[in-house]
Formats: sequence, structure tokens, C-alpha cells
Amino acid sequence: MNKETYVGFVGTGVMGKSLVKHLLKAGHEVVIYSRTKEKADDLIEMGATWAPTPGQVASQVDVLFTMVGYPSDVEEVYNGEQGIFAQGRPGLIVIDMTTSTPSLAVDLHKKAKKLGMNSLDGPVSGGDVGAKAGKLSIMVGGDRDVFEQIRPIFELFGENIVYQGNAGAGQHTKMANQIAIASSMIAACEAITYAKSAKLDPETVLKSITAGSAGSWSLTNLAPRMLKEDYAPGFYMKHFIKDMGIALDEAEKMNIHLPGLEKAYSLYQELANEGFENEGTQSLIKAYSR
Repeated sequence: MNKETYVGFVGTGVMGKSLVKHLLKAGHEVVIYSRTKEKADDLIEMGATWAPTPGQVASQVDVLFTMVGYPSDVEEVYNGEQGIFAQGRPGLIVIDMTTSTPSLAVDLHKKAKKLGMNSLDGPVSGGDVGAKAGKLSIMVGGDRDVFEQIRPIFELFGENIVYQGNAGAGQHTKMANQIAIASSMIAACEAITYAKSAKLDPETVLKSITAGSAGSWSLTNLAPRMLKEDYAPGFYMKHFIKDMGIALDEAEKMNIHLPGLEKAYSLYQELANEGFENEGTQSLIKAYSR
């Protein structure tokens, strides 16, 4: 993929916006769509071209990334009347970076093939910090040759880019990722709660435990936000609840029991019911400070 590649991006939210900026800085012509145009004004000022529908993005580009909220949103932007499959040209490569269901990723791959297009599922991990720094972890499912073709673009915003297997494999890998995060978030909250109860300075405690064997991304990046009572969303609680729900559904299909995931899901769901769903995942600490 050279710098003259026309790239589309549907969904310029917390993370998508940073990825579009990386594409623009690399010299790509970028066509974007987001439900609220005003939220993409800064990208337009940087040189991105606005399109009024996902389909009109698809009609203009060679490669199209989508990063939206829920599987239902993925269905809409791909299969809707004004969607990608309705107006995309043969040869178009689509990459859904939304954390969605493995079965939907397989369906998109099959439909793309029938239309002469190619599809990858490429969910990411690393949150707003990783997106801004261009250091996301990208988990990819689909045809390997298509993955290799897109790798140079992935490298603009990811540093750990791994091909996982056939369509849906990227989404299954993201479920494993979210399961690990769910328990690590509980661990971070409980470590902070214990440190405070023991009359320790939690910031000083973090200096020790983040550098030792207890270290985790959540402890390093989100625990400090908990201490500052900074609940701004690097990743929305409501989206994490969605991800954990998908993982629990998949676990049930495979007849496996994941008690750590179930506990985290329950705690987050309680907080969402109390009105915190639009805060960041670090708001889990509120469940321990009542």
C-alpha cells in the first residue's frame, strides 16, 4: 500500500479519530464518516474528506476501516441501504476493528467474497493511549494474503500486529484479551482498596507493584486515573460491558465457566445501572469505594 492509497474510515470516536490522524500524517487520502459530523471537524481541517453515508465512503476508497460501537452498528454500516456492501466496488478491502461477535465477522467475510471484495476482522487493544501513540495491539482474522497486503497500514497505528487465522479468529482473540482485562481491572481496584485501608500512600504503592510481577497495563495506565478520580472514557464502560457479554455468550457456547469474567461483568453492570455507563472502565473503583 503506497501513500496514494485512498483509505476510508467509518467511526471517528475516541479511538477512531486518532487512527485517522495517523493515516493523514502518513500521506493517505482519507474519506471519513461518523454519525455526528461536528465531532470530525478537526479531521476535516487536517485534510480528511467527509462523506454523508458509509456507502459513499466505500464508493471512493480502496481500503475501508470501520470502528463503531456495537455489533448492531456493524450490521448497519455494512448491510444497510446506505451501507458499505451496497455501494462498495469490487476489489475493496474492508477491515472491521470494532470488537464484535466472531459469527458476524464470518458472515461479513462470506458476503464480501460474494461481492468481489475482501474482509478482515481486526479488533484492537490499547485504548486511547495506544491509539494516540500508534502502539495498538491488532488481532487479525481473515485471508492471510489480504492481511499481508494491509500490514503496512496496520503498522501506522499498531506495534503488535498478529495474524490469528481465518475469519472470526481476530474477534475470538479479542475476547480472550477482554477476559484477561476484566480480571486485571478487579485486581487493580482491590490492590488500591487494600493499600488505602492499610493507610499506605497508594501512589507510592503503585510505584512498587507496577514494576514487579504484579504489573499489568490496567495497573500502569488506569490505576493512576482511579487515584485522581479521572473517569473520562479512554474506553467506555458501556462498550466493555458489551464485550464481556459477547465473551460470556461465546463461553456458554463452548460450555466453559469463567467466574472472574462473570464477577467483573456483574460489577460493571451494577455501575451502568447507576448511571456510569458513559464513563471510562477505570470507574470500576467506584464499586469498591461505596
